[in-house]
Amino acid sequence: MLLEVENLRVSYGHIKALHGISFKVDEGEIVCIIGANGAGKSTTLRALSRMVDVEEGTKMLFNGKDMLKYKPEKVVSELGISHVPEGRRLFGNLTVLENLKLATFARKDKENIKKDMERMFSIFPRLEERRHQEAETLSGGEQQMLAVARAFMSAKKVMLLDEPSMGLAPKLMLSMFDSLAEISREGTTILLVEQNARLALKFARRGYVLEVGNLVLQGDSKDLLNNPEVKKAYLGG
Repeated sequence: MLLEVENLRVSYGHIKALHGISFKVDEGEIVCIIGANGAGKSTTLRALSRMVDVEEGTKMLFNGKDMLKYKPEKVVSELGISHVPEGRRLFGNLTVLENLKLATFARKDKENIKKDMERMFSIFPRLEERRHQEAETLSGGEQQMLAVARAFMSAKKVMLLDEPSMGLAPKLMLSMFDSLAEISREGTTILLVEQNARLALKFARRGYVLEVGNLVLQGDSKDLLNNPEVKKAYLGG
């Protein structure tokens, strides 16, 4: 198993955000976590990235390595886990090319950077067209493309995606998920959190359902799509 999480607990002060959730992601899988606002989806990804502290008793393993021993920057450079946060967090005053180059500064396989850059431009040709354009001048869809490409350039073993469909028109949503599927086929494992449950479950192989910091359902995506509880709560009936 590539990623194993057991009893993940996170609090913000006196507020419990995650109440001891456990889940697994195998190499090459696409797995989604769905749930309403405030369910703890983003906190889960931030915990994996070591951007928030976890409570005693939490266990997180990546290829058998204890993730709790790694600082956030080492999660990227040594474990190969990248994170596309909600809101994208691009360097708006830098160009597309500068954002992508900056993402590679900790990489040790310098000989593969050019190849990976070309691959991202082939998956997202719009970015190549705008390679010398500042990120803040891009459309929302283009910024999301850049955020994903930047994550791939920094580390591509595992990609953590936080609401990749947010703010995108329906056609762009589908295009984005098609691009993510292409990235997955080349060997990148994907864990995404998403409010658009139907889209996420159609994209992923397996899914987990979070409610107020608790894991309440899990299973194959097809089963979850047909689950009456999931249909009622997240799929509009």
